[in-house]
Amino acid sequence: MKRILFAIIAVLLLAPSDASAQRGGFDYWGPQREMVQRGVQAILQCNGLFTSNRTLEQVFDQELAYVNRDVGTPEAGDFEVDWDRKAVAIGTEDGVPVMRAAFRDGIGCVIMPPDQTWEDIDGLPIHPMPPMAGDASQIAWPDGDLIGGATSATGVDWEALMGASDWAFDRESPEQVTLSLMVVHKGQIVHERYAPGVDMTTRTRTWSTAKSIAVTLVGMLVDEGKMSLDDPIGLEWLPQQQAPEGDPRNQITLRHLLNMSSGLETVDNGGMEYATGSGLSYWAGMSSVEGALSRAAIREPGTSWDYENYDTLLGVLAMKLAIGDDEEYLTFPRRRLLDKLGMRNTLLSTDRFGDFILSSQVYTNARDLARFGLLYLNGGVWNGERLISEDWIDFTRTPAPATVDRGQQYGGQWWLVPNDRTDVPANAYSTAGNRGQFTIVVPTHDLVIVRRGLDYGRQGFNRWDLTREVLKAFRPATDER
Repeated sequence: MKRILFAIIAVLLLAPSDASAQRGGFDYWGPQREMVQRGVQAILQCNGLFTSNRTLEQVFDQELAYVNRDVGTPEAGDFEVDWDRKAVAIGTEDGVPVMRAAFRDGIGCVIMPPDQTWEDIDGLPIHPMPPMAGDASQIAWPDGDLIGGATSATGVDWEALMGASDWAFDRESPEQVTLSLMVVHKGQIVHERYAPGVDMTTRTRTWSTAKSIAVTLVGMLVDEGKMSLDDPIGLEWLPQQQAPEGDPRNQITLRHLLNMSSGLETVDNGGMEYATGSGLSYWAGMSSVEGALSRAAIREPGTSWDYENYDTLLGVLAMKLAIGDDEEYLTFPRRRLLDKLGMRNTLLSTDRFGDFILSSQVYTNARDLARFGLLYLNGGVWNGERLISEDWIDFTRTPAPATVDRGQQYGGQWWLVPNDRTDVPANAYSTAGNRGQFTIVVPTHDLVIVRRGLDYGRQGFNRWDLTREVLKAFRPATDER
């Protein structure tokens, strides 16, 4: 009997069990990703129509080329546009929530959570501010839009410059879509070109170029002594522990955040942005603050470089707390930066709770970004007034310590020329945003280059290749900065 029992046990042990036959791989986040995808379409379509003032046909042709799903056609699709409310709804009640976005004065479009309807639009934040004084068309560049003849500039190889422009616009890949190219030399616009359907007033999304605007605003407070680069940022992390003083996240400083070296969980860089990361704030109506404060510490701060939207959002939250007043926080970017530079066409979006999403959601045009680049080229001074210190600019251009094993590439929310590039000046630096948003500062040649795009798919437009092509038209300036 025992032999029979042992034989049965042996057979059972050798036979494949149901458990061992199981395989992983089920996409538990699939429905959530579909919800987020609908949110992506909602916010891009809404902003395309009501912030960029583009036609439905243009939006479907370009803005929505980025969306990895069937979005229909301008004539018909799984969407609804409420022209009176300036709002868009994506999807039907099919198990995945309908996602909505609505335009709000002074902010641009705000994504709504799945449990809100058209009737909740009036409860979304608005932030109208008085327009800047004067008619921009009658105010000389760079404070306004009145410009003289570009051909009056000296030291420019016009044929080479046009060749660089053609290089930017005539791409071999249909996925690389250049909307605009501006070249500013010695403060003067020497080249300005737009794709069909786009002009100098067209606002499009900056994507991560917004991070460079965020660090500028933070730098103003550091210059004033209201924030510190190297003190712990002092946030109340979520979830709150019984002994918060033991939370390792309390060691994170502003420098760590701005250098993308916080050590927090890398949900965005790890490929989960559109399921559990900042995508829930961008595209699903979640609080950007709560999402940022909920990230767990997985590394010692400052030891590893991980490109994360949440690091920027935490820096912006620290800025809000340093300002200390909600209304002053909302007016701060306009009063201290945008209005000073004449950036009339720039909108800084917030989430539905009124917190700026300065990791990505800024809408502006090429000229405003050129003005922003000029501020840095001019050492932080505008019309004789110092807006940011040279020390702060130096910080943004200094390689993040955690990138030492990667080679020079990233500073403080600005991108640097990689060590292996010898065809462009090493001290050039650039903003960079998804879909090809670049503002490139080249001190050695007294240049600012702005390229706006609506790239999609594999993309691949290289800002340093563009810089190389543009530089063929200019000689180095004698005053190197």
